Amino acid sequence: MEISDNNTCSDPQPDERASQFIHRCLTLASFAQGKTAPNPMVGAVIVHNGLIIGQGYHQRYGEPHAEVNAINSVKDKSLLSKSTLYVNLEPCSHFGKTPPCVDLIIENKIPKVVVGMADPNPKVNGKGIGKMQNAGIEVIAGIEQEACRHLNKRFITNIEKHRPFIILKWAQTADGFIDKKRENADLPPLKISDSVSKTLNHKGRTQEAAILVGTRTALLDNPKLTVTKWAGKNPVRLIIDRNLVVPKDYNIFDNTTKTVIFNDLKQETDGNIFYEKLDFSKNIIFLILNYLSENSLESLIVEGGRQLLQSFIDKKLWDEVHIETSNQTIGRGIDAPRLPNIRRSKIHS
Repeated sequence: MEISDNNTCSDPQPDERASQFIHRCLTLASFAQGKTAPNPMVGAVIVHNGLIIGQGYHQRYGEPHAEVNAINSVKDKSLLSKSTLYVNLEPCSHFGKTPPCVDLIIENKIPKVVVGMADPNPKVNGKGIGKMQNAGIEVIAGIEQEACRHLNKRFITNIEKHRPFIILKWAQTADGFIDKKRENADLPPLKISDSVSKTLNHKGRTQEAAILVGTRTALLDNPKLTVTKWAGKNPVRLIIDRNLVVPKDYNIFDNTTKTVIFNDLKQETDGNIFYEKLDFSKNIIFLILNYLSENSLESLIVEGGRQLLQSFIDKKLWDEVHIETSNQTIGRGIDAPRLPNIRRSKIHS
């Protein structure tokens, strides 16, 4: 498939130790993958005399932040005033679902804080660091920034680009086709994915907020778009069906998870099925992305057919493209989407 815990070192230098502890924060933060949105994933480590005496991470949206869990995990609170707190993202300085983390840091007289990266959220951006510095805390920022940005790429994209993080995904043959030419669901789709890649695809679904297909894919493939091969939550299913032609006995109407039908006929709710009326005279891709942003759905997998995928590519509305290429050839069929010249990397299962 193509896609665009640290070992301690002997006698590491101070900068190396800082990098090690920030990477430990990132490892902790990653345990909450898919559970903190729309908040970022954050881990925190408290170090005294080179030893970790406390650690924690933001486990779920609405629950205590990483710094709170790390401080609470320290058994001997008297050591906090002689320790360093490491955190991959700038501590918050505003009231949200929970109180400001900087207040707790100041209250516990932690003398030094090492921050992986500043929080791009305008409510925080630099304010948390400034408040700690004004309280006399030594703050070092900008440690392993690239790794910190990568972990929270969804959160950062939402803040900086004002849209969800978008992943385009398809499987293709060695000669560049994504399917045979079919006119109805009686002819099954071409089998390209193997059992390993299907499992990895389902794992990927648990990490994203929503998944989108177009009318033709829904009609011809009758997909479930849920997670059955990996433990985790289902993404919100999004279907473009302008004239509501997808039969009601299809898998997307099984009520197992929230499903949004973008259409031109009605606006109503039926159990877990949400009919969202759009103005199809406008660019519906932008309307759909606005819907995701308004509903705090911070990431999207586009698994639709060639036309839908190419629309996102042509509008430069994507952040990653995941392509699975098999060894088989079929000679002719539905062409795979065409990408501009980009750097590619391979993931081997």
